[in-house]
Amino acid sequence: MTGTTPPRIVIVLAKEPVPGKVKTRLIGQLTSAQAATLAQAALADTLEAVAGLPGVRPVLVLDGRPGTWVPQGFDVVPQVTGGLDRRIAAAFDHVLDPDGASGPTLLVGMDTPQLGPALSAVDFGDDDAVLGLAEDGGFWAVGLRRPDPALFHGVPMSELGTGQAQLDRLRGAGLRVRLLPPLRDVDTVSDAAAVAAVAPDTRFAQAWSVVSHRVLTGATHEDLA
Repeated sequence: MTGTTPPRIVIVLAKEPVPGKVKTRLIGQLTSAQAATLAQAALADTLEAVAGLPGVRPVLVLDGRPGTWVPQGFDVVPQVTGGLDRRIAAAFDHVLDPDGASGPTLLVGMDTPQLGPALSAVDFGDDDAVLGLAEDGGFWAVGLRRPDPALFHGVPMSELGTGQAQLDRLRGAGLRVRLLPPLRDVDTVSDAAAVAAVAPDTRFAQAWSVVSHRVLTGATHEDLA
């Protein structure tokens, strides 16, 4: 019978929600301001879900400047430069002790504002790592007991096979990996509509309601100011 082992540390890897810097794949169908509005709401939902976990040390690893939108209790750490593989590895290096004494750590992004129920149920059990695959082929969460940059360096990120490649890397290192429920990332307008529909009580759903209404009614960029 396996034990129950929730994460002791949860990292949110995120970008400051500045227009033109976040959710750039939405720009074109949406304005940069609209895309940033959705990103800010998704990040707020994510930070709130993490802050609500009992007994967890919350860490925000941020590309950009923190503002009043960061909840109390979060340690804020700047992201390193380089590709996503190196930024993820560095985030784990920053918080995890090499001997694992700091406890299992989970890292999530800011693209799954509906993550609350799945996040609160994360359990490492007796396994070495956890991985939450995303429906677009990536992953929405990854967790480790001990840091090891080699688990991430060189894994192709933001591709259709990223999730499977990351799973193969973890298993190839001899780790026992527990899979978390898959979630849908918000990368496209259809993603945004689908996620808002399954999580109607989130800030993201409220933001999507406003943004989608303005798109349908032809509101301009300035209307969002």
